[in-house]
Order: sequence, then C-alpha cells, then structure tokens
Amino acid sequence: MSPSRSRSIRLLIVDDHEVVRIGLGAVLDLTPGIKVVGQATRKDEAKQLSVRLKPDIVLLDIRLPDGSGVDAARDILAACPETRVLFLTSFADDHTVVEAILSGAHGYVLKDIASEALVKAIKTVASGQPLMDPRLTKYTLHLIKNGPAQSGPSKRPLLSPQEQRLLPLVAEGLTNKEIATQLNLSEKTVKNYLANIYSKLQIGRRSQVAAFYAGSFKSAGSHLTHK
Repeated sequence: MSPSRSRSIRLLIVDDHEVVRIGLGAVLDLTPGIKVVGQATRKDEAKQLSVRLKPDIVLLDIRLPDGSGVDAARDILAACPETRVLFLTSFADDHTVVEAILSGAHGYVLKDIASEALVKAIKTVASGQPLMDPRLTKYTLHLIKNGPAQSGPSKRPLLSPQEQRLLPLVAEGLTNKEIATQLNLSEKTVKNYLANIYSKLQIGRRSQVAAFYAGSFKSAGSHLTHK
C-alpha cells in the first residue's frame, strides 16, 4: 500500500558507511514528505528494524558487512510485504542488477545520483511505481536477451522471442487465458512458456517477472538527473 498523501514517507536507511548513512539521514529527514525512522548497518539489523518500524521504503545498499543486500531485500519483503525496497549503491554490474531486481526490489539507483533526483526516486517507488536508473537498463536488457556473458558459437539468447513477447503481458497483469488470446496460443502453451521463463530466470512468481520486465525494458527513471 502506498503511503497516504496526508503523511510522510517513512524511510529506513541501510548502509554500513557511516558518513553516507548519516549524510543521507540528515538530507532526507529535512525533506518535506519524508521522515527517516531508522538507520541500520547490517543485514540482520535491517530486517529487525523493518519488522519493528514498518517503514514505507527501505533505502538499501547492495553490499553489507554480514551479507548481501539482495538477501536482505528478500528477508525484508518476506517479513514486511507492504514495505518497498529501493537499492542505492555504487554497483552497476549486470549480474548484481539482475539479482537485485529478482529479489523483488522496487527500484535501483546509483550513489552518484543528485539529491533532488534521489528524493524523486523515493517518492516514485513509494507511489507504487518501479524505477531503474536509466544507465542500468542496458545491463538488464542485455541479460534478458543474451543471458550471462558467453563465448564461442554456442551463445544463445536467454529467452526465446516468444518468451520475451509474454513479458509485457504478464507485467500488465493479464491471466494465462488472456495472454493466450492475445498471442493466438493455447493456454497450455502459455503455461509452458511461463514455466520456461521461471526456470531460466530462477524465479517463481508472476510479480517477479513483472519486476524483471520493468527493470529491463522501462526506464522509469529516465527523467532523473545526476551530479
């Protein structure tokens, strides 16, 4: 559920670098419409505070002293399904970005983002919209079309053209039957394609397919400006 317009977005900051964490807290807590309710430095602490404080947004780094921010995102979202996760990190490699998207996170931006753009990103994610730093979309687009880097003549697309055609329809919330009608396929064929997509992307829910599509093909943050 998106935060009510009548109250501030409750934000939890998770970053092990003290200067970054404190600086973000100072700037964001003074921003109208945002209230920093807590700060954490570790994965386990992030989950505990999320459960206790129930923030609207967790602003999360990808690397933490006691584990991966991706694992932290999964734990937080499993325990607090109403909370949204926005990654704020300096890591832009393709595998990290895709893992973050598939964790169920709702956004991913880089740490050199301008403060005004970060505020806009937080508000965008809080409103229920997925958001990706526009500089990252090329990585996820490459991954969904080609898979991990391969060499030699055996290189093949990760998803077939037909499987790729299903992604925007799943993201729109269409049922298997509705997808079958639009693509002129049998419902059983659609189910098989979806099973293949789940297997190839190592996911298990339609919402994760939608998140992956949003991160790969939609530059929801294309209007963001950077320092």
